[in-house]
Amino acid sequence: MLLYSNIIGEGSPLLILHGFLGMSDNWKTLGRKFAEEDFEVHLIDQRNHGRSFHHVDFNYELLVEDLKYYIDHHQLLKVNLLGHSMGGKTAMLFAATYPDRVDKLLVADIAPKFYPTHHQQILAGLSALHLADLNSRKLADELLSNYVSELGIRQFLLKNLYWKEKERLGLRVNIEALKEHVHEVGESLPIGSVFEGDTLFLRGDRSEYIIASDETGIRQHFPNAVIQTIENAGHWLHAENPIAFSAHVLQFLNR
Repeated sequence: MLLYSNIIGEGSPLLILHGFLGMSDNWKTLGRKFAEEDFEVHLIDQRNHGRSFHHVDFNYELLVEDLKYYIDHHQLLKVNLLGHSMGGKTAMLFAATYPDRVDKLLVADIAPKFYPTHHQQILAGLSALHLADLNSRKLADELLSNYVSELGIRQFLLKNLYWKEKERLGLRVNIEALKEHVHEVGESLPIGSVFEGDTLFLRGDRSEYIIASDETGIRQHFPNAVIQTIENAGHWLHAENPIAFSAHVLQFLNR
């Protein structure tokens, strides 16, 4: 099955992969910015997210094969690959598995290490939305606030709502499959997975997803990696400081 995407611009292919519970729409503004710089930008929804297909199975090996099928379908010989968080893990494993198909790899605020599961409260809130009879976004936000106190995170999660039918909201994410396989999201890159091409890791200065001690592990898998920090940004660094983020990305792609 083919992943849904929004393709913008013409030029060198740049494929962008969102994080857990995100979607391609989160990257629209930056996608347009990159397209203006002569890139053919593919904003992709990974399986069980956004407008892409739902499936009971979910792990990084499958996400990589979904991406390979997508790249082959669009007859892209070699791509630049940018992934945030979960999307960064997919991008890392894809580059290590199919190094001849990747020109440059960009990883946003995630390391190749194992991360403990930490999305339980968010998933509980989304499950409540999934089961509720919702006819307004205001009602959805009030319900979700019982599980997630931070407004910014709620706004991010509520982008998954869509009008399923008249006066009935539904969720685009496959919440049941993601709950079942949430432990897969934190999995580490397999031992021996290496990509020797040009690689950029971007971390937020207020994020703890990539810390100083992660550098050794990053270079074991990506010997030509450059690690840079985006100021005034946490884990959602592309949304919190898009100007600095896009400048780092374009500088790396155009060098």
